[in-house]
Amino acid sequence: MIITNKKIMGCSNLLFFLIYLFSLSNLLIIQHITAKPDYVYRFCLGSNYTTNSTFRKNLNILLPSISLTSIIRNGYYNATAGRNPDTVYGSLQCRGDITSQDCQICAETAAKDIITEERCPNSKQAIIWYDVCMLRYSNQYYFNLMLDTPGVYLWNLNNVTDPNKFNPILGDLMNGLVSKATSNDSLNFATGDTSFSDFQRVYGLVQCTVDISSSECNRCLIGAISELPNCCGGKQGGRVIRPSCNLRYEIYPFAESTVPPSPPPPPLSPSPSQPSSTNTSTTTPNSKRNSSILALSIVIPSVIAVLSTIAFWFFCVRRKRAKTQKFDDVDAEMRSTDMQFNLCTISAATNNFSEANKLGEGGFGSVYKGTLSDRQDIAVKRLSKNSGQGEQEFKNEVTLVAKLQHRNLVRLLGFCIYGEEKLLIYEFMPNASLDKFLFDPNKCTLLDWERRYKIIGGIARGLLYLHEESRLKIIHRDLKASNILLDIDMNPKIADFGMARLFVLDQTQANTSRVVGTYGYMAPEYAMHGQFSVKSDVFSFGVLVLEILSGHMNCSYESDVSRDLLSHAWRHWKNGSALELLDSTIKDTCSRDEAMRCIRIGLLCVQENVADRPTMPAVLLMLNSYSVSLNLPSAPALFAGSTSRGITQIVSVQTEETSYLMNLQHDR
Repeated sequence: MIITNKKIMGCSNLLFFLIYLFSLSNLLIIQHITAKPDYVYRFCLGSNYTTNSTFRKNLNILLPSISLTSIIRNGYYNATAGRNPDTVYGSLQCRGDITSQDCQICAETAAKDIITEERCPNSKQAIIWYDVCMLRYSNQYYFNLMLDTPGVYLWNLNNVTDPNKFNPILGDLMNGLVSKATSNDSLNFATGDTSFSDFQRVYGLVQCTVDISSSECNRCLIGAISELPNCCGGKQGGRVIRPSCNLRYEIYPFAESTVPPSPPPPPLSPSPSQPSSTNTSTTTPNSKRNSSILALSIVIPSVIAVLSTIAFWFFCVRRKRAKTQKFDDVDAEMRSTDMQFNLCTISAATNNFSEANKLGEGGFGSVYKGTLSDRQDIAVKRLSKNSGQGEQEFKNEVTLVAKLQHRNLVRLLGFCIYGEEKLLIYEFMPNASLDKFLFDPNKCTLLDWERRYKIIGGIARGLLYLHEESRLKIIHRDLKASNILLDIDMNPKIADFGMARLFVLDQTQANTSRVVGTYGYMAPEYAMHGQFSVKSDVFSFGVLVLEILSGHMNCSYESDVSRDLLSHAWRHWKNGSALELLDSTIKDTCSRDEAMRCIRIGLLCVQENVADRPTMPAVLLMLNSYSVSLNLPSAPALFAGSTSRGITQIVSVQTEETSYLMNLQHDR
């Protein structure tokens, strides 16, 4: 009898234990469905809006419309609120394997979270990622556009045991998933897994936003895969996240549909069915045994997965924080651009900064050619450790150039700071700088009239963008032939913004006690009194135009007036022999009307009176329209016969300030 009671008590305890496990499993399932998604990363971009602005009001309309919509199709939804110039564009992309309920929960979380103080409280452009969704908004239209920047890498600190075996298997898996994701019926999403040892598998996921085409999705994902060796080579897990696509791999299952569900068992088989691969779980009502086993099969893997995920993100966050600490000496605005490159990546790309890869050297430091793993050529500007002015240049370039996008400006791809190393990474310009052609007796023959005219127009458009059309108003302050780079088609791109200054939109002039730049291109009001404005850039442009036309450098620092290019050009203009100014290689083949127009524009730009110089919109109009009548130029600023200052006075000032000016020191 006692034995029987013990058996009954044992059975009861077992039953209570199984009921407890079953309840726990249901609780975990409910929590899985209703819990907030895990935050991953965010970018805050663009300019800032004010609290009571129309843009903020439109954003307050947009975000709830995304989070509360009931028409999220294929995990994607976009919306627009407001009118220009305060239009807000927004979109949501959920992971392809989650339910609409989980997608909705993630959308609601993201919409509330993205504008908090911890995320992006005042940014006009923002992207936020969670483990199962991405929310994005912008003041610029981006729907249906493939965007691969800005991006971020995340990786597990633990290494695989045999990377030489693991990496090719991982590459095959991810490339196979790309093909699967870009098939007609995949909705730009795919998961899968493969074995890399007798006891271990690797699991992968790739996804693009639904609004881009399969071909653009393929391009985005292939580019992301090419980054894996740089960020995550030999690691047990890694992620590459971009605005239009993302990928992830782990050595444990993390996606809901990584493994397809097994087919149902034969009717006579007593073994329980496998749990569903979706995140909604059901049990057979007439089978308590199946329910208990199902509960165990859910609880144990869930606990393991949760612990593994916590460990993974713990390591990633620690790594990220350790990395961020190295940026303590850099402005917060600069750190927030999130364009950091890994030093190992740049070192490998430049063959450890070898002399064979060296393109040149300047006051900032050395410039190297590099090639990234995706075969993209880059130019790497390496700050000299002994350069006093380089740190300020570095900050200027990152905080200003990163916000500028124009076909006639050199594109900054990113930067790298590690210890004493400070690097700027640009798109590579295969034809180097304009001065290498313009002032070389052999290479100058490659610059025919059509190319020179095209270069003048391109520089004008780039300068117009800086002064009038960009979100920022930028005064370059060092426009010269060596700062005009040429791409493979000889298109000009303005470079080197280390000395640039930011103006507020309604500001017209500023003063500085520290004059910087290259003296032969400086406007007199800037060289003499430190006054600079868009018109001082116009002066530099005028000097550059006359150099392009003549093939000679403006040697205004020499005491011999006859060798000053501006004086030389003015004499020919007054004598009616302006075309004699032209380089001999183009004198007989140029368009005489275009050449005369360009000479006249150049002289108008270098006039002594600041108010008489045209603005860049007027310059571009004069270049492109023959119906516009041009004013007659007055004497250039550095001509000996100018009204208020003789050349002797200008030259004496230069002599006293030679080392100061030519060392290109910065404002303090």
